[in-house]
Amino acid sequence: MSLCYSRESVVEFFYFLAALQILLGLYMIGEGLRWIGYVRRRMLSHAGFYAPRVAVLCPCKGLEPGLEQNLHSLCEFDYANYEVFLIVASASDPACGIMRRVAETSKPKAHVVIAGAPQGCGEKVNNLRVAVEQLPPDFDVFVFADSDGRPTRPWLQKLVAPLNDPRLGATTTMRWYLPNRNNLATALLAAWNAPIVTLLGERGKNFCWGGGTAIRRSVFEQANVAEEWIHSVSDDYSMTHALERLGRPILSVPECLTLSFPATDFDGLMEFTNRQVLITRVYNQKLWVTAAATHLSYCTTIVFGAMLFLGNLFAGRPAFHLALLTCLPMLLAAIRGALRLAAVSEILSAWRSKLMEQSWIWTALSVFVPFLYVVNFAASAFTRTIRWRGMRYELVSPDETKILAR
Repeated sequence: MSLCYSRESVVEFFYFLAALQILLGLYMIGEGLRWIGYVRRRMLSHAGFYAPRVAVLCPCKGLEPGLEQNLHSLCEFDYANYEVFLIVASASDPACGIMRRVAETSKPKAHVVIAGAPQGCGEKVNNLRVAVEQLPPDFDVFVFADSDGRPTRPWLQKLVAPLNDPRLGATTTMRWYLPNRNNLATALLAAWNAPIVTLLGERGKNFCWGGGTAIRRSVFEQANVAEEWIHSVSDDYSMTHALERLGRPILSVPECLTLSFPATDFDGLMEFTNRQVLITRVYNQKLWVTAAATHLSYCTTIVFGAMLFLGNLFAGRPAFHLALLTCLPMLLAAIRGALRLAAVSEILSAWRSKLMEQSWIWTALSVFVPFLYVVNFAASAFTRTIRWRGMRYELVSPDETKILAR
């Protein structure tokens, strides 16, 4: 009797978990449809005519896939009044030769800035701080880009134009990974990154992404962003905090979604994903806790359901309903991935055929991505040390960073 009661209790608990995941999955599909609507409205709206003088700042370090093409894309915007600043910590950096070559052939004026070694902050943050301090006063808007992104020609105008609204703090977008290597690790990286795209939308609090953010110089200075960076390893989270204190909203511009062409192995996959989740834990603990609970509950439901299904199957008891309840949350996750891909293929229409060719990455793999996230959350819960492009940091707090090794 007690064994039967125990088994029934376990099954009832699984029913509860499955129902919760199905309801959450349906809610997230609704949010996905809402995001698609926002994307389409943004794409149909005119970018506007606001075209101030812009400084495009791009920190670099080391060689990476497509670096020269990526940097060239920053020099080919359909925008008349801008200059490019390519920033590196040391003239001996392997990227420096490519940076100089791109700067020499650039149609808009382009500069190579040697920032020097960081002290008490991340190297990327130090590169940006030094470059901003050296900018002439005639630049009205700062635009921040990453060296692994390849934005389109209209990207700069679309990112800057909404700043015509003086109430805005900044405009921002996000990356979309299109694998440059045919291996599972790179595919998982692309699938892992995809859900982050839909975190930026019309409602709620948006955050700045360092690979695609535009901000008026006056707002940058009022928010004291440069001071916020002094002891930080995260340029984008620190800028977000500074704008929140100033009470300025951040506008998401999904039409500026930036392609990146990664190529990684499993060591690189784990280093990148663990680092991103740990940075989130230090700089946005509320988001970290919420995301950890969401992914853990999904994974627990799937594993629990699979165990109950196999147990009933081997014991000769009815098992089909358990299989159905286990698979439904996975199906809903795949549907969310498909909706996301549909919107992205509209934004990146020139790459639609390539996106459809690899559609399994953002649909089938999305079912298993929460398990990778759970590993990331577990790893980030017990350390504050990250490795980033050859350097090790200890993230003591949002206001304190220790450089452990260069």
